[in-house]
Amino acid sequence: MNHPGIALLLTFSTLFGATVGHAQTLDKPLFASAQASEAAVIDTLHDLVLFDSGSGNMAGLSRVADYAQARLKTLGAQTERIKSADSERVMVKGVWTGTGRLKVMLIAHMDTVYADGILTTQPWRQDGNRLYGPGIADDKGGMAVILHSIALLRAAGWNDFASLTVLFNSDEEIGSKGSGETIATLGEMQDVVLSYEPIVAKTVAKAEGVLLSAAGGTIVTMEVKGRASHAGAAPELGRNALVELSHQILATQDVAQQIPGAQLNWTFAQAGLVRNQIPDRAHAFGDVRLTSPGAGEKLQAALEAKVKESRRVADTEVSLTFDPGRPPYVAGERGLALAKRAQAIYAELDGRKLLLHPSTGAGTDAGYAGRSGKPAVLESLGLAGWGYHAKDEYIEVDSIVPRLYLTSRLLQELGRAAAQP
Repeated sequence: MNHPGIALLLTFSTLFGATVGHAQTLDKPLFASAQASEAAVIDTLHDLVLFDSGSGNMAGLSRVADYAQARLKTLGAQTERIKSADSERVMVKGVWTGTGRLKVMLIAHMDTVYADGILTTQPWRQDGNRLYGPGIADDKGGMAVILHSIALLRAAGWNDFASLTVLFNSDEEIGSKGSGETIATLGEMQDVVLSYEPIVAKTVAKAEGVLLSAAGGTIVTMEVKGRASHAGAAPELGRNALVELSHQILATQDVAQQIPGAQLNWTFAQAGLVRNQIPDRAHAFGDVRLTSPGAGEKLQAALEAKVKESRRVADTEVSLTFDPGRPPYVAGERGLALAKRAQAIYAELDGRKLLLHPSTGAGTDAGYAGRSGKPAVLESLGLAGWGYHAKDEYIEVDSIVPRLYLTSRLLQELGRAAAQP
């Protein structure tokens, strides 16, 4: 049976593919509205940055959620707060009902990686074309683009959609364990999902862009059980878990190189409690990145086989556990059609270039959004910036207007494409 959402996406691909490379005329009223909104976007960024909202700051995240929900209500959305599956964190959801056929969702996240009090050492400030502040690019810039793009479209009377959904989650920086299933479930209901992580600043990449793929993630834990004994008086009675762990780390460190789409790095290890005791327990954590379906299962099988091949320390037990995280994000043919349409829209801005970044090793909630394979998904429609997860994070002010214009025009075109018979 042909799913109606798939039929719509085939329509999008056909229509967008036919127009790629053919410069369209700038929508002057929409562009003028985007220009007039720049100062308001900066004000929104200022408001958001002043909320201290690291992933562990529940009070700060609640304040951001209050702010976001109020803004969505002001724009006419039906809003709700959705409790995360694993904590007291909440997601904020807004929905508009229109008169068209398009079902589209826009996603961004409210949390940052920064510790409480970061604003005392990294305050909001402007230096020429750069606005600085913790989380300003990742991902408060994405939130601002969503809010103001929808404001532009509402002001223009745009109603060419069946449903327009916005979801802001609050645990992206720690793996979206509590929100991932919600994102995936809502994503499966859509024709298109647009995700608003930042894109690399022009001072780094020469032009703004969008992202076509991102790694999924898994945490692998290796645990070794041995036998404790006195390190001086009777070391031979012990079974050194630290030595066995070291042996197994060296034995498995290159396993992923034989599996396309998989990467493994052992990043943390711990063993023993005191200096003069042979340790009976040791464990290590590995960071796994996955860029193709099925790579995780193949890596798990290869690691388990390798661990069973040999023991350096007799009578020790070695076990592996795998904690899957985000699925990989792959734009695929339909996402690529969206990306190429975005390029054509950018070209309306006096020939402005839009790069199609092939991949990143970082994870993104776009992987959850597209997990079902139903929606077309495009990532990194947020502001251009740099320094995320580091000191002096910033966005480039001159990316604000183009990103507002891109989202607004793209949504308009998606609505028109969905209406085609």
